[in-house]
Amino acid sequence: MRITILCENNAGPLSGTLGEHGFAALVETGDGSLLFDTGQGETLLPNARRMNRNLQEIKTIALSHGHYDHTGGLWPLLRSCGGKEIHAHPELFLNRYRLKDTGDKLSIGIPYRQEFLEGLGARFVFQSSWRELLPGIFLTGQVPRRNGFETGDKGLLCDTVDGCCSDTHPDDQSLVILTGKGLVLILGCCHAGIINTLEYAQERSGVKEIYAVIGGMHLGFCGETQLDETVKALRRIPVRKLVGSHCTGFAAAARLAREFPGSFQPGQVGFTLEI
Repeated sequence: MRITILCENNAGPLSGTLGEHGFAALVETGDGSLLFDTGQGETLLPNARRMNRNLQEIKTIALSHGHYDHTGGLWPLLRSCGGKEIHAHPELFLNRYRLKDTGDKLSIGIPYRQEFLEGLGARFVFQSSWRELLPGIFLTGQVPRRNGFETGDKGLLCDTVDGCCSDTHPDDQSLVILTGKGLVLILGCCHAGIINTLEYAQERSGVKEIYAVIGGMHLGFCGETQLDETVKALRRIPVRKLVGSHCTGFAAAARLAREFPGSFQPGQVGFTLEI
């Protein structure tokens, strides 16, 4: 099995790759391959070509949630590589916003309409529960919020039947892979909270060992209390490899590197984990 970060805020040491605010990871196995998220849309295809990854062969896409920096690559991907089956939460297409310092709302939701993407060959499978996408590879579905300290980012909004209100991101989901070394989790932004997500993956899979956690941990947008409690919980749930990307945040990444020397590393474009 090979996991490769194709889109991330920062380009890694591999020359010719590009960074953008967003995330996408390719998972390749002997039973098939899938793409988890698609980045913002500018770097997915160039980076895949630079790393000799053929996205035309990918038949399955899983989306972590409905923000532009994880779904923007759908249009260029479908246009260039043909139709794909796309697994997502039913609330993927909610109108979403970030509240600016001026009080104005900035749209940050998926930048395309469902009908437009379906016209390019997208086949959406909407489901909110835990499910297996490929042998040993699962999508968490909606993650229960059980830890009170994981309060998330307060500056995000969405449109509901009751009007515009705080977005709790019920659609946030992560990828869980069963390996002989333990669980490997791939996170998009992990708005549900990294500890909520880890504990839910352990519960649903029946596996306690966590080999690696890769992706956005969304600690850069949360308070100091959440970061402190997350560090405490990670000592209780040992993770052999912590690979922080995208929205983990510079200060939070530095703290994790200090707290977990030898385990934490940044996950830039081109990062690859082979198991």
